[in-house]
Amino acid sequence: MNQPDTMMTPPVENLMGRTHSKFALVTLSARRAREITSYFKELGLGNSIQVPPLVSSVARKPLSIAFEEIAADKVSAKPVELALPEESLDLPTGEETIADADAE
Repeated sequence: MNQPDTMMTPPVENLMGRTHSKFALVTLSARRAREITSYFKELGLGNSIQVPPLVSSVARKPLSIAFEEIAADKVSAKPVELALPEESLDLPTGEETIADADAE
């Protein structure tokens, strides 16, 4: 099957299988692009603590490099499970707040 010509390599359609949602893909690529940008900014100072690009690329833009890293399985997203407390929190409602204010 022929792939449509896109302005981006690798195509976003190929990257969708690497994450569980479009939002996760956008978040992962944006965070990694920021890390790459920080790495290049700190490189001139000689005290870089950021991780350098994990793939060799001819791309100059950090987002393109991040997409290439995701396509090469060098960067992946880990799903975060939110733990809800077993007991519900005892938060005051608007009525309780008014009653408490009148008592004072």
